[in-house]
Amino acid sequence: MSDDAETSEDSDASEAPEGAAVLPLIPAELGVHPALLAALHAYVFLEGSEVNVVNPAAANESLNYIVDYLQRLTGTDLKRVQEDLQTLTSFAKADKWPKQQVRFLQDFLKDNNIGG
Repeated sequence: MSDDAETSEDSDASEAPEGAAVLPLIPAELGVHPALLAALHAYVFLEGSEVNVVNPAAANESLNYIVDYLQRLTGTDLKRVQEDLQTLTSFAKADKWPKQQVRFLQDFLKDNNIGG
């Protein structure tokens, strides 16, 4: 196999397949907690990806665990997540993310019964 073919295959393998749901990269400068970012990216991938990308039963089980863990947030940890989601929502609006993604950030806590 030629080097060109290997490079082409490597770049194809590193790109998300069609039907995979992903959020845009969120800059570190926003100061949003990295664990929250990881949970949000996993949630979006599992919830929004098509069946040819993610097994729905497995995705659902993982989503339930993610939400269950986030529902344990209280006190200063919950307040931090609330503030971080406000920061993300403002950033997403300013960066002109699709309305569906902005609404996801705005409603994430309420939709998953976190902190309320």
